[in-house]
Amino acid sequence: MTQTSTVAPTEILVPDVTTAVDSTRRRERLAQLMFIVPAALVLLALFGYPIVKNVVMSLQAYDLRTFFTGEAPFVGLANYVEVMSSRLFSRAMVNTALFTVGSIVGQFVIGMALAVFFRKKFPLSGTLRALLLLPWLLPMIASSAAWRAILEQDSGILNKTLRGIGLIDSPIPWLTSPSVALVAVIMVNIWIGIPFNVTLLYSGLQDIPEELYEAGALDGATGWKAFWHITLPNLRPVVSVVLVLGVVYTLKVLDIILGLTHGGPANATQTLATQSYERSFVDFEFGQGAALSNVLIVISLVFALVYLRVNRRAIED
Repeated sequence: MTQTSTVAPTEILVPDVTTAVDSTRRRERLAQLMFIVPAALVLLALFGYPIVKNVVMSLQAYDLRTFFTGEAPFVGLANYVEVMSSRLFSRAMVNTALFTVGSIVGQFVIGMALAVFFRKKFPLSGTLRALLLLPWLLPMIASSAAWRAILEQDSGILNKTLRGIGLIDSPIPWLTSPSVALVAVIMVNIWIGIPFNVTLLYSGLQDIPEELYEAGALDGATGWKAFWHITLPNLRPVVSVVLVLGVVYTLKVLDIILGLTHGGPANATQTLATQSYERSFVDFEFGQGAALSNVLIVISLVFALVYLRVNRRAIED
């Protein structure tokens, strides 16, 4: 009688794949945190703390005596009430809006026109683009001094040129007339901001494939049609960055106005930024100056959030 013996099957060890994957993911997260945490700490130290300190100062009676006594009593929203009830606040708000809108529109329109112009290849285009960066590279105080000489009523080269070609009969008081000074300041700020717009918009134009224009030309999309239906839609992300950064930068422009008019004449060029400066470093009411600067921060954040939200909806549609 034959006996059959059964052999137990050899146990096959299968590695725990899930554990290995989890371990790999944990290492990746740890590596990500090692890169993120130092940057976050730097941001908190260099940006977070000053903003928090500014908010705290705006809620205190922080003035020149504070530097000697070390005391800054808590006053709540009194600083905000004081600056917003001032007779100059409403005018500064209007001037800030006019200065910002005028500067952004001028910079963007001229910057877009120059970016489209330089997209075409022609001799010395690179040299001309490099020269366009000069207004952006010059110190603001130096630019303000140069433009102050150019816009001087009696001896300025601008009035002499306009009179020489017969456009005006008498010199225009660019910096001394309440009805003209804000326009002059906007003109100078447009001149300074054009290189920034040209640089970013030109870079965006370089990323648009030529095939799109060739295909559009076959369908009759040339000239303005090509610009409206091909260039602008493909430039939308770049335009968003240019406009948001432009508004945030323009809202806080200070040195140009101080160098040209110092907020005058008759407060015609007073903005929230210049008011914040004067409250802090002329009147030494640092709490009120901080309150005005916080108003500027809120306006910038609101504009950025609203514009980005509207732009996102337009892209999704």
